[in-house]
Formats: sequence, C-alpha cells, structure tokens
Amino acid sequence: MARGTFGERLKRERELREVPPEEITLATRIGPRFLEALENEDWDKLPGGVFNRGFVRSIARYLGLDEEAFLAEYDLAYNAHAQLLEQKHAAQKIENRIPPTPLWMPIVFVVGALLILAGLIYGGVHAWHRFMKHQAASPASSAVSPGSSAPSAPLPNPSQLTATPQMALDLSVSTSAETRVTIQADGVTVFDSALDPGENHHFTANSEFVVTTGDSGAVLLELNGEAMPPAGAPGRSGTITLTRSNLRQASGGNSQP
Repeated sequence: MARGTFGERLKRERELREVPPEEITLATRIGPRFLEALENEDWDKLPGGVFNRGFVRSIARYLGLDEEAFLAEYDLAYNAHAQLLEQKHAAQKIENRIPPTPLWMPIVFVVGALLILAGLIYGGVHAWHRFMKHQAASPASSAVSPGSSAPSAPLPNPSQLTATPQMALDLSVSTSAETRVTIQADGVTVFDSALDPGENHHFTANSEFVVTTGDSGAVLLELNGEAMPPAGAPGRSGTITLTRSNLRQASGGNSQP
C-alpha cells in the first residue's frame, strides 16, 4: 500500500460523516495528536504495537466502519513503513561498516600531484637549457666542415725568435811565480800587468778570451770552473784563445817564442 492511502481514507471517512477530531477524542479518549498522526501516517509519533491497533479499532467502530477491514489496511500500511525503516537501518549498518576515508589521503594525493607537477616543470626547464646550449654550440661546430681540417696556427718568423741567452764566460787567472799576463775580453784588453805568486783574478767575457803569458808554466787558467791547458810550453811565453768550445775539451795553446 502506498504511503498516505490508509491515513487519507481514515480522514475522508471522518469528514464524510462530518465528525470533527474533537468529537472522536471525547468519544474514544484518543489524544488529538495520535489521531492526527494516524491520518498523516506519522508512525514515529505513535506509541506503536497494540496501542496503534486499538486506536484504529476504536475509531473504525465509532465511525461505523468494518473494524477488521480497516485493521488490515492499517497493517499493510504500517508493515510497509516497517519494511522501509528496516531497509534504511540495514543500509545504515552497511555504511557504518565501510571505514570512512582518512583525512590524510586527500592531502597525500594533493602533495603527490604537486610533486609530479614540479618534476615535470623541472624536467622541462632542464631540457630547455640543454637545447639552448646545443643551439649555441652548433654554429661553432659548423664553422669547420667535416672534410676540412682546422686552420693551423702560422709558424713564427725566425727573425722574431729571441735567441736563448748564453751563459757568460768566467776566467780565473792565478800564478805560481811572478810573470806578466795580458788578457783581452771580447777584443778589449782588460788586464796587462805582472802577477805575483798566489794572486788570483777573475774576468768576464761574452764570447772569448785571448790570454798571453810570459811564463806559460807558471799561469793556471780556469774557464767557468774548468781547468784549461797552458798557453804555451813551461818557461816560455804563449797565447791561447778561450771560447765556449774549450769547455770540457783539452785544447793546446799556441806557443809564441
């Protein structure tokens, strides 16, 4: 039975007989709120059970209606309401058994989406920078064709090369007996005098020395720390020219009578 059928018929039968609610209340001692609840089928406002059936029987008797037929209509309407209420309770129980979604799950979802978005943005920016670097390097690499070699650097002009500075010549002269010694350094006479025994003198030249001795055996010559051969035979005068070629060599001097 559809909702409202029982209550509407009850109200219609009462109004057809022109019986106000107050009259039924006085005759049956049913509270006006219960009579209104029956006519509106507000089952939750009724006490339920045998009390509801008693109300229906008393009202049907007072209005001259078939009590059993009216009770059957009430049972159909109330049972339909009870079944609907039971279904609602069952659905509520099922819903209660389903655990609610934790509050942190939406937050995790949002944070994960933001992280993925940030990763995509970072990857795009990184790829863009690599692309721009590749574009910038392409003109430089295309300047030299694959089959040609890069232009070689021009060879230096020999006239522009600076000669490696050579070490100066250092001449040490000492005597074991008094004798006269003349020394020319790079063509300039730098010493011309007698040397006493035990004297030692040093001279410097760029390219050569020319040494002349009165007694070649009494004069010891050292060029850059290396002992040089005597200028002539012992007891006789002699002249010797010393250059870098004399280093680590044993050259004999040119004797001069």
